[in-house]
Amino acid sequence: MPFALTAERDKQVEALLARYPNTRAALIPVLWVCQRQHGWISPEVIDWVAQRLDLSTASVKGVVTFYTMFFDKPVGEHVIWVCRTLSCDLRGGKAIQEHLEKRLGCHAGGTSADGKFSLMKAECLAACGQAPMVQIDDDYHENLTVESLDRILDSVTSASVTSASVGSTPAQEA
Repeated sequence: MPFALTAERDKQVEALLARYPNTRAALIPVLWVCQRQHGWISPEVIDWVAQRLDLSTASVKGVVTFYTMFFDKPVGEHVIWVCRTLSCDLRGGKAIQEHLEKRLGCHAGGTSADGKFSLMKAECLAACGQAPMVQIDDDYHENLTVESLDRILDSVTSASVTSASVGSTPAQEA
C-alpha cells in the first residue's frame, strides 16, 4: 500500500519546503513528519519522500540508516533509549537497563510482547550531570532509580490507555 500523509501533515511538509533553500535541506524535517505519522520509515515512506523531494531513494535511505533517530523497522508505541555512557554506568545505568529488560521482557533492540515499548541503547544522551537517565519518546527522565523509573513507565502506560480510549495513539497526536 502506498504511503500518503494526512492533509494536516502535508501542510507541514509544504511549510518546511517553503522554509528551506532546496529540497535536500528539508529532508530530515520531512522524514520526522513522516515518522511521526507512520511510526517508522518504511520502504514506502522512503519512496514517497524521494519522489516528493526529487531525490534518489538511495539518498533518502542513506539519511534514514545513518541517524539513529529514524527507525527503519517497526518499533513499539513508545521508544525507550537507555544511556550507557560512562557517567550513566557509574551511577547505575546498567541496573536501569537490566531492570527495563526484565520488566519489558526484551533486550536492547527489541520490543515488548505487547508492542508498547521498544528498548534501545544510546551511547550518550548528553545529560551526564543527571545520570542515570533514559529518554522515552521525546522526554528525558534523569536521576533515575528503579522505583522512579517504574512510576514513569506506569504513567506512560496509563497515558497510552487513556489516549486509546478516546480513539487516538501517541503517534497520531504528535
